[in-house]
Amino acid sequence: MSGNNETTGKIVTVAVLLCLVCSVIVSTAAIQLKDRQTENKILDVKKNILMAAGILKSPKATKEQILEGYEKIETKVIDLATGEYTDVDPESFDTRSAAKTPGKNIDLSGNDPANLKSVSKLQKVYFVKEGENIETIILPVHGKGLWSTMYGFLALATDTTTVKGFGYYEHGETPGLGGEVDNPKWKASWIGKQVLARNYEPAIEVVKGSVDKSSGQAIHQIDGLSGATITANGVTSSLQFWLGEIGYAKFLEKFRNQYQTAMAE
Repeated sequence: MSGNNETTGKIVTVAVLLCLVCSVIVSTAAIQLKDRQTENKILDVKKNILMAAGILKSPKATKEQILEGYEKIETKVIDLATGEYTDVDPESFDTRSAAKTPGKNIDLSGNDPANLKSVSKLQKVYFVKEGENIETIILPVHGKGLWSTMYGFLALATDTTTVKGFGYYEHGETPGLGGEVDNPKWKASWIGKQVLARNYEPAIEVVKGSVDKSSGQAIHQIDGLSGATITANGVTSSLQFWLGEIGYAKFLEKFRNQYQTAMAE
């Protein structure tokens, strides 16, 4: 009987020691890899900014290609309420954290078409520059699809309405259905579309089925995603929100006025 107890005790001891050793190994690996994971995440965001801007054509670009292309990008933090630039450091500013922080966020209760609950009062915007000249504005956008919050970038020409590129870099939509937001052909169909109407109100829309090219609204419309109506509606709702008054509308208005004044001089 005592022999059985000793055997059981040894088994338990070995199991406990094995668990402790494995825990130490996993914890150590996680700590050592954290910096690399953070770096890779930042690099992926930069890659997707460049792809939305049309600077990178392939998602398989190397780190060197991404960093070289990103030298053309200038980042600023704006105040959505005024549309003005702030002196907040873009490198240290965490938009997602601010969106969850009272005092730093906008509560969207009762006015939440993109189903976000709250957004940060301050937002990052990106510019593609050649020397001192701005060629493209890149706006971060996000909103709910069917299963997930979809995060992406919308690249606009300096008229603030013509699309130069659009794509999501993070989402959890169903592959083959809502996941078709990743389809290169669908993303390419956005280029040249007008996200704003003549009065600069949000007008972009992902329609059900195919766009009727003979329609006067075709310039504002994108082909739907087959079998993914909720995801498609989420794309429409999120873009119309971000291009609206609570979103980037004031910033885009100020940019148009300042840019047109500068071009006239």
